[in-house]
Amino acid sequence: MSNQKVAFIFPGQGSQTVGMGKSFVEGSPIAKEMMQKASEAIGLNFEKLLFEENEEINQTENTQPAILLVSLMAHAVFTSKSDIKPTLLLGHSLGEFSAVSAAGALDPIEAVKLVNARGKLMQGACDEIEASMMVVLGLKDEQVEEICTQAQAEGKKVWPANYNQDGQLVVAGMKSDLASMEAVFKEAGAKRAMLLNMSVASHCRILEPAQTPLKEKMQAVLTDSFIAPIVSNVTTEKYVTKSEALELLTEQLTQPVKYKQSIQAIANDVDIAIEFGNGKVLAGMNKRINKEMKTYNVFDMDSLEAVLAELS
Repeated sequence: MSNQKVAFIFPGQGSQTVGMGKSFVEGSPIAKEMMQKASEAIGLNFEKLLFEENEEINQTENTQPAILLVSLMAHAVFTSKSDIKPTLLLGHSLGEFSAVSAAGALDPIEAVKLVNARGKLMQGACDEIEASMMVVLGLKDEQVEEICTQAQAEGKKVWPANYNQDGQLVVAGMKSDLASMEAVFKEAGAKRAMLLNMSVASHCRILEPAQTPLKEKMQAVLTDSFIAPIVSNVTTEKYVTKSEALELLTEQLTQPVKYKQSIQAIANDVDIAIEFGNGKVLAGMNKRINKEMKTYNVFDMDSLEAVLAELS
């Protein structure tokens, strides 16, 4: 590999599928040991959760550690076979925790425990209310923001939550309020406004009760050992310290994920990206955000070998 500058990137909730991670566990003792330790750490049978048909994989407290674990297994197996070092790291929502762990500032098993707790805190903040999220396709960001601002003025609880790519913004809030917005978004020209199958409203003020307990848990496990900067979902700026991570990851619960803006912000810093974890969600978005930046995917042992061969 030449002197190409590389971003390591990590997907978030929604990328889960039954069977993910199986290739790593079967093909790598490193991944197998990680899964065993993760199962023991939170009392959850990851083999059963990931490899057998079940509904539990879609429960936030299980989904988050499952996605993070598969991402960190992919990263661990890759780093055991390659000396490629990242110029920077970033993740989408939950993926930012994978990025912090891959950067060395959070032990992988502690990360599994942390995001399992994060999932429970997020679900707990939404338990008494019916919360959800909605994807809006085909509108400009400003239009969605304006419609949300107007809805808030009318007493509705709806907020922009995920800036994924041009023409795709996810909104979070009260399920009934979101449902009432469907027609409004379509009237404004949206190609689609669809409620997602989620019981948590991520990245909005509904999650304020989860912030302090999450921060306390992070305080105990985060360190200052960053091998490279993380790009914050909240600010799109880079950070390299525990104190910054504590503030930004706490804020991330209630602030929108600026994924599109983050990829735009690093355009001059990196040449390529490597996505670690299940599927190719971020690679697809990256292609539409910045055609110049090629994204490779490490999601199983075959794709790992293909990426290593191409970058060697």
